[in-house]
Amino acid sequence: MTDCGCDKARQDLEEYLRNEVCKTEHAAIREHLENCPSCQGEALVASTLTEVVARACKESAPEELRDQVLAKLRAAQAAAH
Repeated sequence: MTDCGCDKARQDLEEYLRNEVCKTEHAAIREHLENCPSCQGEALVASTLTEVVARACKESAPEELRDQVLAKLRAAQAAAH
């Protein structure tokens, strides 16, 4: 049984989406994704998830929550010393 490229594309999908594969592999994976609906769907889910996580990481906590967390950290550090 021969692999049509799905295994390789799925194995390297995260790196592909972050542009962390070499140009040769990038082109091969892109070509596979253009011709494989199953892998296209998986790539869409992965890229959407990556974007949502990236957006969430940019948001900051409300000032009140930050102050509460910092106060508890300071209290824990003081108790440890």
